[in-house]
Amino acid sequence: MRINLHLVSDSTGETVHSIYRACMAQFEGVDVAEHSWPLIRTKAQLVKILDTLVDAPGVILYTLVDPELASSMKRECALRKIPCIPVLDPVIGSLSRFFGVKAKGQPGRQHVLDAEYFGRIDAMQFALAHDDGQATWNLGEADVVLIGVSRTSKSPTCLYLANRGVKAANVPFVPGVAVPDSLLNLDPKTGPLVVGLTKDPERLVQIRRNRLRMMAESDDTDYVDLETVRAEVTSCRRLCNDKGWVVIDVTRRSIEETATTIMTYLNRRHVPDA
Repeated sequence: MRINLHLVSDSTGETVHSIYRACMAQFEGVDVAEHSWPLIRTKAQLVKILDTLVDAPGVILYTLVDPELASSMKRECALRKIPCIPVLDPVIGSLSRFFGVKAKGQPGRQHVLDAEYFGRIDAMQFALAHDDGQATWNLGEADVVLIGVSRTSKSPTCLYLANRGVKAANVPFVPGVAVPDSLLNLDPKTGPLVVGLTKDPERLVQIRRNRLRMMAESDDTDYVDLETVRAEVTSCRRLCNDKGWVVIDVTRRSIEETATTIMTYLNRRHVPDA
């Protein structure tokens, strides 16, 4: 049986979606129909949504920080006998009691255009300008530089880091092509954190074959030859070991997990005893 799950938010819905995905990862074999209702900021909007649930009854997950709107949600759902779960209430309530400060109750405060926001924009522009070996002349301005063979998720990892405010560049490791001196000469203590990304050769070959098929290109090439790819991965890892760079095997890691590991290494540089 398919279960309707309604995600209601007074902002973009990013928070409730993230929490929903994290929770649903713990359930297998559950057929869920997801319905998103962002930017709900008035009681009239709320009532209109709840009225539509007659055709798609189910559970409501909501992030409404305005106390009056949140109370309206609880009251209206109780009248309609609709189960609803306030995602932020327990956390905000506990923090409020701990801090001894009343929460603002203002929707969208996490998206305010402050210095942190513009820092993320700068980091995103940096990642795009320094993607796949571009603009290597100023790699020293990066927080992190990634190096790895083709299809080790360098670009998406950089973009994820940029969204966290980390200026990340990436340089491809290509057999027979010299690694830029600007990367080799980075100061290991004061320069960017250099991270080598590696992956199981057999998995790499599989991913590369799929990419070639998508591009309607022949797979009769060293790009997907297992022994060649093994040598490629070994050479890249050897370079990283020789330079003392961090190496992360991304074979069974998501982009988020890889980025989190990189940020942990970054934090250790700033707080050595962390």
